[in-house]
Amino acid sequence: MTPANALAFVERHGIVCEASRRGAIPSLVDEIAGEPVRGSWWSHPSSRAIFAATRAVRDSADVLVCRLVDGKITFVHRRLWPALARIADRFTPGCLSRLREVHAANGKHRIEETPFPDWVPPTVLATAKRLKQAQAIETLGALVVQCRELSPVSSRLLQLFRVE
Repeated sequence: MTPANALAFVERHGIVCEASRRGAIPSLVDEIAGEPVRGSWWSHPSSRAIFAATRAVRDSADVLVCRLVDGKITFVHRRLWPALARIADRFTPGCLSRLREVHAANGKHRIEETPFPDWVPPTVLATAKRLKQAQAIETLGALVVQCRELSPVSSRLLQLFRVE
C-alpha cells in the first residue's frame, strides 16, 4: 500500500485506528499488512511500508490524529470534522486533541498536543455551528451503526451515539 492509498483508505472509512483494531473500526496497520497484526507492527515483514504509510497519514492536513477510540491513535478524515466539532461536548476533553510527532535533531521524538478547538479551522467551526446536533450524531452515528452491523464496536462510541 502506498502512502496515497493509505490516505484514500482513511478518507473512505472516515474514522480509522492506526493499529489494534477496535471492534469493527478498521486498522490501517492491519490493512497494510493484509492480516491482523498482533503485538508491535515494527517486527512485521511489512514494517517499512507500515511506517511510510502511517507517517504520510499522520502528516496529512486532511487527517486529525487523536485518541478518539479507546485512547488509541485514531485518524479522522476532514469530512467528519464539522460533525465531530458540533458534538465535541460529548467526548472527554483530551480525546479530541490533535497529536503531532515532533522529531528533535538528536533523534528523539515527542508528541505535541493541540487541544480542541484550537486546531480546528474557522471554516470547519462555522460549518459545525450550522449543523443541527441530530445531523452531527446521524453523520457520525451512521459510521458506528455501519461498523456495529459487522461486529461489536467500541462501547464508548455506542454510548455516545446511543446506538442500542
